[in-house]
Amino acid sequence: MAGTVFTPSLEGMKHVKSESGVILTKPFLEVCKHILPVLEKFGSAMAIVKTDIGGNITRLETKYASDPTKYEQLHSLVKVEVSAKTAKSSSSCTNGLLWLTRAMDFLVALFHNLVQHPDWQMSQACNDAYSKTLKKWHGWLASSSFSVAIKLAPDRKKFMEIISGSGNINADIEKFCSTFSPLLAQNHKFLASVGMDDLKAS
Repeated sequence: MAGTVFTPSLEGMKHVKSESGVILTKPFLEVCKHILPVLEKFGSAMAIVKTDIGGNITRLETKYASDPTKYEQLHSLVKVEVSAKTAKSSSSCTNGLLWLTRAMDFLVALFHNLVQHPDWQMSQACNDAYSKTLKKWHGWLASSSFSVAIKLAPDRKKFMEIISGSGNINADIEKFCSTFSPLLAQNHKFLASVGMDDLKAS
């Protein structure tokens, strides 16, 4: 493949914000979608995360497609639900965006670990990223499922070779983390402003 598995998402990130700095729904979801093929390379270790991310993208896309003009801005999906008092529902777009953002936080932390700690095994990189991001929001059941899944993580060296393609994988990962992190932070800041950033899983 030309470039690395991160090339499509890095390209997509250029279009995520409007000129006024607002996050746009469709381009943001496209970037998240481009991460799914990276997760496929993890095999069954990331199956739960991949299904979760895919489901939340579909939920947000479906709502966006119902009125692309109304929902052009990502946070408008949440504002409508906050006004209607439906934001806390487990099937809401607010919930979808919150968990999508958290899952992306985890992936950014994981890829950051793979570049910053070349001596770490894949399981250590995954567990460290998990404890820094998703763990505090997960209940016992989700945490134990995750611990089991991580044991299936592929060999680090093999994984890095698979995702490298013909590009500079470390440079692309660093660029991905540094460009995507501020967008995720912007989502958290907005969700916190409407009192929706601290919902936990059962």
